[in-house]
Amino acid sequence: MIIVMKPNAKAESIQQVKSIIEEKGLYAHISDGHQVTIIGVVGDKAMLMDQNLEIYEDVDKIVPVTESYKLANKKFHPEPTRVQVGNVTIGGDTTVIMSGPCAVESRQQLLATAHAIKKAGAQILRGGAYKPRTSPYAFQGLEEEGLSYMKEAREETGLPVICEVTSLGAIESAVKYVDMLQIGARNMQNFYLLKEAGKTGVPVLLKRGLSATIDEWLNAAEYIIAEGNPNVVLCERGIRTFETATRNTLDISAVSVIKSKSHLPIIVDPSHATGVRAYVKSLSMAAVAAGADGLMIETHPDPSNALSDGPQSLTFEQFEDLTNELVPLVKLMGKRL
Repeated sequence: MIIVMKPNAKAESIQQVKSIIEEKGLYAHISDGHQVTIIGVVGDKAMLMDQNLEIYEDVDKIVPVTESYKLANKKFHPEPTRVQVGNVTIGGDTTVIMSGPCAVESRQQLLATAHAIKKAGAQILRGGAYKPRTSPYAFQGLEEEGLSYMKEAREETGLPVICEVTSLGAIESAVKYVDMLQIGARNMQNFYLLKEAGKTGVPVLLKRGLSATIDEWLNAAEYIIAEGNPNVVLCERGIRTFETATRNTLDISAVSVIKSKSHLPIIVDPSHATGVRAYVKSLSMAAVAAGADGLMIETHPDPSNALSDGPQSLTFEQFEDLTNELVPLVKLMGKRL
């Protein structure tokens, strides 16, 4: 449930309600708006059955929350969340573009990509050091060596860096090098991994699972936030359907649904959604028009020889063309790159 306080409620009244909730062994999540404070109750609300909270001073009303996710719920936190990743803010008046190779293959490859995407307008460098692949014989990533190249790229370009993590060991290594952790689609419901990522306090990009509903996705985010880490960004990357023309089916409606259900920022990954570089531009435009807070686009110096996901990766020139075409649309949406 959520407890809506009256406009300009006194601090003493808010503290009184918070104390009552905590005395019952529940958690009180306070969201301060411009005029109205909302107190979200996390836990078994039956513990408050003997308390008529509406009689307390400055309590306006009690609203039940039927969704199982609470901390990720817009009802608990009406104001949109902004997540700080290095010197970049996700979830504001800027459309954030993350770009880079699917897999970090070498120092030279990553540094060349970092400089190229920064020149074209990207704000965050992405790169895979740990690669969970469908085939056990496919390139699995450079692991900590790749992370060291990402750190070097950040030092050279000033771009914050993000890398996918696949295990507790990967998290322990990655937090020493990167500014943001990525939980991939295959691990969206790896609840142990979600909890460990939450414990780090480092911003987390949570990709939607291959066949996950939006409620399942938000419940996965809840695992991270419940560990005390509110810095979660959601990423729509396409879902598995009967269609075979693209790698996955981009659920562009997920942007609108998330905006209505949650306060968390959402970005779109058109590269994994389509698997075809020729479709990346149009889906990027669609995502921005739908109100996404950013994009994640795969870029590679030589896609035809990439060790992972070459067919969906843009060349440096194609990426620069895309960012140039996005500028007027982003401006039309009241944002900036």
